[in-house]
Amino acid sequence: MSADPSSNPLSAPVAVGLPAEVTVANAREVLEQSLSRLDAAFVRFDLSACRHFDSSLIGIMLELARRASAAGRSCLFTGASPNLRKLAGLYGVDALLFGEGAEPGAEAVRSAA
Repeated sequence: MSADPSSNPLSAPVAVGLPAEVTVANAREVLEQSLSRLDAAFVRFDLSACRHFDSSLIGIMLELARRASAAGRSCLFTGASPNLRKLAGLYGVDALLFGEGAEPGAEAVRSAA
């Protein structure tokens, strides 16, 4: 992983809030809207509003991280609730999405290697 882009003032993150509800019913729409924001070099996805979700949200986050990395860009996930972190842990992707050994509420930068 490269240096933390948030430490560079010229690469301030573009903030993108995800909706309060992310389920299989609206996952495609949420993903498409979020993918359109990956044009920026560094995007911060705010998950704090996500209170009603299913595993579709984990899939969206993984796809956003994958696409950002493939495009040589970085993304950051912030504001994850304890329940979202638990769900990510159940799927074994918490370290991938939130960083190795990250404390709950901590942020992780996903960037191109």
